[in-house]
Amino acid sequence: MNRLAHDVFDLPDRLAHKADPALIAGDVRHFAAVAESLAQSIAELSERLDAVRRAPGGTGRRALDRDQEVRRLTARLRALRRYRLDLCLGHMVSADDPEPRYIGRFGLTDSAGRRLLIDWRSPAAEPFFGATHANPMGLVSRRRYRWTRGRITDYWDEVFTPDGFEGHAAALDDQSAFIASLGASRSPRMRDVLSTIQADQDAIIRAGSRGALVVDGGPGTGKTVVALHRTAYLCYSDPRLRNRHGGVLVVGPHQPYLAYVADVLPSLGEEDVQICTLRDLVAEGATAAVETDPEVARLKASADLVRAVEAAVRFYEEPPTTGMSVATDTSEIWLGADDWAEAFDAVEPGTPHNEARDQIWAALLTILLDRYDGDEPADLVRASLLRNRELRTALHRAWPLLDSADLVGDLWSVPAYLRRCAPWLSPDEVRTLQRADPRAWTVSDLPLLDAARQRLGDPEAARRQRRHDAVLAAERDRMARVVDDLLASTVYDDGEGVLVMLHGQDMREALVDESALPHADPDRLAGPFAHIVVDEAQELTDAEWQMLLRRCPSRSFTIVGDRAQARHGFTESWRERLERVGFDRIELASLTINYRTPEEVMAEAEPVIRAVLPDANVPTSIRRGGCPVVHGSISELASILDTWLATHPEGTACVIGDPTFRETDRVRSLTPELAKGLEFDLVVLVDPEAFGTGIEGAVDRYVAMTRATQQLVVLHR
Repeated sequence: MNRLAHDVFDLPDRLAHKADPALIAGDVRHFAAVAESLAQSIAELSERLDAVRRAPGGTGRRALDRDQEVRRLTARLRALRRYRLDLCLGHMVSADDPEPRYIGRFGLTDSAGRRLLIDWRSPAAEPFFGATHANPMGLVSRRRYRWTRGRITDYWDEVFTPDGFEGHAAALDDQSAFIASLGASRSPRMRDVLSTIQADQDAIIRAGSRGALVVDGGPGTGKTVVALHRTAYLCYSDPRLRNRHGGVLVVGPHQPYLAYVADVLPSLGEEDVQICTLRDLVAEGATAAVETDPEVARLKASADLVRAVEAAVRFYEEPPTTGMSVATDTSEIWLGADDWAEAFDAVEPGTPHNEARDQIWAALLTILLDRYDGDEPADLVRASLLRNRELRTALHRAWPLLDSADLVGDLWSVPAYLRRCAPWLSPDEVRTLQRADPRAWTVSDLPLLDAARQRLGDPEAARRQRRHDAVLAAERDRMARVVDDLLASTVYDDGEGVLVMLHGQDMREALVDESALPHADPDRLAGPFAHIVVDEAQELTDAEWQMLLRRCPSRSFTIVGDRAQARHGFTESWRERLERVGFDRIELASLTINYRTPEEVMAEAEPVIRAVLPDANVPTSIRRGGCPVVHGSISELASILDTWLATHPEGTACVIGDPTFRETDRVRSLTPELAKGLEFDLVVLVDPEAFGTGIEGAVDRYVAMTRATQQLVVLHR
């Protein structure tokens, strides 16, 4: 038997009864087959990868296909090597088949075609996650494994029918092992929870992708788990969401969150999903400060002000109202105001401003050539017009290239311009939005900068396109000379008509590989995306929602959040807010079970949020931590941490509310806002009364308290 499979069970002495061969012999045999198939798959993939890498790279499409194949094989190989036998999550036995069916992170088949592991995302695996005693979904029993460093250190069986008890009596443990796993020590990265996905979470993970699905859940309900596993599920199950059709974008609240969840999607086999914060969508986001003036923040949070960007651009798209005489080498051609208007109207809908000028230029040339009634050949007249600097200057003045930062900066430094673009603003509001340094960007400016950049396009795009066209023309000329040389010679006549085909223009152009020509690297966050997942969505302003809607025209979203954790209040319903910002098809799902936070912590946290939001979705905790909430003095901080570190060789802690505390490898130091979405074994709140008053202060205290998975300590002045 494969040694890897034989040693897979490493049950502690207290679970010796679960090591009975009658309980695990079938698993050991199956793991032997899995180990053999894994070794074979890894060897075959390695050989294929080496062969692809040794093959000639080629150019154009061939090179792109080769690179994609290398990437695909490398990702698959990395996944198999990363998990080995712990690819297996557990098994289930159905009423119509006594043979266990094993569920894995990926599907796996042996050389004879026998299915060894069913991919967790496939419909066949759904009962493993979704079965309950109320709805067993055809199952007799289910077994889940708990893996530690590649070995099974516990497992628990659940039975759903009287017949299921046979052979499981010694290992029946339908919830206690799961509950114990919830209290296990945390690490700086989100732990693997795939095998413990619960039925309420799985139902949301497998929901369809049409429209917007809102997942509303309080602290500890697994919102982030659902969001990330739903991402992997949709990438697997919905062809519309594959990368070649737009792919998926995941938007998180802040950089600590991105670091915390960085391993989750790769561990689920998805390495091409883009994940970012809202700041990452705009170049200025990296250095943008938080807006300190609440009135300015309120005004810029409006989607109306984002729409003012359109008026700001249109200001520079008015055709001249007077005509001009355009000189050629031999004559003068009149270009009237109506001609200018016709050329401006020739811009194709949706063309960014900075990329549209070439279309206007082409339309002007066509109008002037049609108007010319002299004897010069058209190509000579066209060449003369192309050299006309006065005409080019007039076009550049009428339709200037614009920079998004300049455009938005002008709104904050030229009151008349802002009044023209946003006439609904009062004089006081216009004055409030003006500032001495128009480029002193804040987070509140990012939606307007993003809208401006999307509307204007890249000022260099037209120049790059002209360079590309010139290179393409040169390559076509070179290929034409090669073809002409072939046609002039009879040495290469193969008698099959190939040379005859070379007389055709289509064949000549097909010989030029345009994909091999240089192209600008695309902005991978610019979209469009087929689906967007937003975590901590309750914090987004109406203006920030426009940044995401612009990147997903289909309005296919997974929106995860908790109204009770909105720092600036969230008194309306999800439907009311989302319909206002532009969604039209909205489904709601709710998570109400707190799998993370102990009862002791929730008992103290719930009154904090109820005081400001009586209808908050406060989830019910399903476990006790055994550690009461401790209150003490700020002077005790060092001793509390020292004691905890000495008695807990594993796990992480977080100090929230003390900016002077210097974090270590196992003890983080965060603000309440940056702690959102994270979890720690020990949370120490320092002077929570200083977090503020009103909704914002209460939310910060509530969020900070509910980060604890084992113990909460509150230190006061």
